[in-house]
Amino acid sequence: MKVKSAILRESGAERPYASSKPIKIEQVDLDSPGAGEVLIQIKAASLCHSDLSVINGSRPRPLPMALGHEAAGVVVETGEGVTNFLPGDKVICVFVPSCGQCIPCAEGRPALCEPGAQSNGAGTLLGGGIRIHNGEESIGHHVGVSAFSEYAVVAQNSLVKVDRDLPFEKMALFGCAVITGVGAVVNTAEVTLGSKVAVIGLGGIGLSALLGAIAAGANEVIAIDINEKKLEQAKELGATAIFNSNDPDVVEQVRAYTNGGVDYAFETAGVVAAMEVAYGVTKRGGVTTTTGLPHPEHKFAFPYVTLTAEERTLKGSYVGSCVPKRDIPNYINLMEQGRLPVDRLLSNIISLEEINEGFDLLATGDASRIIIKMD
Repeated sequence: MKVKSAILRESGAERPYASSKPIKIEQVDLDSPGAGEVLIQIKAASLCHSDLSVINGSRPRPLPMALGHEAAGVVVETGEGVTNFLPGDKVICVFVPSCGQCIPCAEGRPALCEPGAQSNGAGTLLGGGIRIHNGEESIGHHVGVSAFSEYAVVAQNSLVKVDRDLPFEKMALFGCAVITGVGAVVNTAEVTLGSKVAVIGLGGIGLSALLGAIAAGANEVIAIDINEKKLEQAKELGATAIFNSNDPDVVEQVRAYTNGGVDYAFETAGVVAAMEVAYGVTKRGGVTTTTGLPHPEHKFAFPYVTLTAEERTLKGSYVGSCVPKRDIPNYINLMEQGRLPVDRLLSNIISLEEINEGFDLLATGDASRIIIKMD
């Protein structure tokens, strides 16, 4: 079938993207779903910094590629062997497909699925296939989803069914921002009741982490960013204190405010300077967790002795260490109860044709979650 899709052919274009237009809306050929695959109609898709990092080249991927990974839609057709989904099912896309067979999957850590990581890196679906073409040209799948399209073929392992009457623009948030940010708090770091938490970087993931820390019962939830608008938004969402990380004394200020540092710090920007702040504000015996995905060549240095002498813990969190089929329904329940108001992160709704302008807005840091509504 012919579908409209947002295609990136070269990374590293200069901003503003509204002028350089690195993303082209093209008519491409989408194959029918193969064995274990599902054709879905995309209803809503979010713009995420993980997409932006492919556009600017900090996250190298094979090109050309159909971008987009945080999305929700409706099942249209199923391939051979698919038994868990039926046409008409509402689904949320998850950007790491879980094979269910490798060692991490067997250990209950589907975010670390080895075949999923391999296929994502290669720009294929979980089974190794490519279903997007422009004539004879193959176009890669962005982390198995390619959601900035009218329709997408995805592995059934990349989907979670949702039995809720929710707007698709709210559902889409749970495919990346919410499970990554909230999951980092409750799954990876296991924030405890009454603790002190700092979140460095207030994009969609960082603000989700902030809301997750509040829901987990943290006593202090400190928001740190370079953008004053984001700091004010964090305050409105329940942050107990805000600090601007452009201030050269920000680490000393936070340590003084918390009487020695926080129990848990979360770095969500994928920037070395932000990671340095996160480690700096963590107290002796505390836990520093990062969800950031910087360029592979970027390195973070810290005083080695502090890991032992201060009993520090440094953790990485990918997809919030989530088990999507377990966690997404739970997080949706919490949102509906008002205990995890992640729907307040929705800031802008745009059309597919406005995607370059949308990424300009995302890059400024002035938007939390920008949604492409496909209808």
